[in-house]
Amino acid sequence: MHDASKCPIEVICPCCQARLTVDPELGAVLHHEPPPKETPPTDLKAAVEELKGEAGRREARFKESMEAEKEKGKLLERKFKELLKKAKDEPVARPTRDIDLD
Repeated sequence: MHDASKCPIEVICPCCQARLTVDPELGAVLHHEPPPKETPPTDLKAAVEELKGEAGRREARFKESMEAEKEKGKLLERKFKELLKKAKDEPVARPTRDIDLD
């Protein structure tokens, strides 16, 4: 078990696909390998189609974030009402101070 913990761990970043080699004992990155570069499309028509598709994906992400923001307000309001109801049901008690303990 001790030999396995000394072996470096290879991790791939989910965001940029970079490869990291991490030493678990030190908790430090030993080696960083940048992600592979995307080759630009050689065909101009393919590049235009890719840009058109990107606009649609960007619009879809924007709509998803707008819906999430609308639901966020309802969620926060519901949480507030629940906590307010709980606070009304609990009796009001004075907090214990250090001077009260003497």
